[in-house]
Amino acid sequence: MKQKRTLLMPKAQKSLAILGQNLKLARIRRRISAAMMCERACVSHATLTAIEQGKPSVSMAGYMSVLFCLNMHTDIEKVAADDVLGRELQDLQLPKRVHA
Repeated sequence: MKQKRTLLMPKAQKSLAILGQNLKLARIRRRISAAMMCERACVSHATLTAIEQGKPSVSMAGYMSVLFCLNMHTDIEKVAADDVLGRELQDLQLPKRVHA
């Protein structure tokens, strides 16, 4: 059976690749071997390799497991926390107040 391929825009793929590199560097800085990370995160070596390469086919759960093992899981909460553009667009749709 043919595997389903996940397609991303080039900039999104680049961001995932950077995330993967950052996760690998964080693992290495902590002196955690790939085998140990696989055991701790409950992922296969192939999945860890895919995560560290920023492959879009890996589930968010895989990425989160690695982030958790690196004690970086709360960093994901910062994503889209300060939605400046969204707030500006929302403000544009607010009804104008009539001053009496």
